[in-house]
Amino acid sequence: MQIDNETHSLISSDKVEDTKVYNASGEKLGSIDSLMINKREGNVAYAVMSFGGFLGMGEKYHPLPWDQLNYNEDDDGYVVNLTKDQLAGGPTIEKQELNRLTDPVYGREIYNYYGSPIYWG
Repeated sequence: MQIDNETHSLISSDKVEDTKVYNASGEKLGSIDSLMINKREGNVAYAVMSFGGFLGMGEKYHPLPWDQLNYNEDDDGYVVNLTKDQLAGGPTIEKQELNRLTDPVYGREIYNYYGSPIYWG
């Protein structure tokens, strides 16, 4: 299903996927691959950012707590206040490990690394 409209505060998940992610210096870090949503609370737990690789080979994924992403209309993308080194040192998974994204222990690791409020999963 494709939803063309969005409001000032709401956006369809399919419009978030593939949105670019930049650091504060304007350097592209990757793009949003998917969102992990707490199905009981109805909140986005974290965005999964993909980066690296070529034609799907060697691509890695960084789950980022949703509160780390700030939408920038001028860039039509999300900005994180992180350096490449901070991102590289954070939780990272490869395609064959994507099932870890539903593990509450891993979710807490993600939130702890970025200093975000306690993970509720």
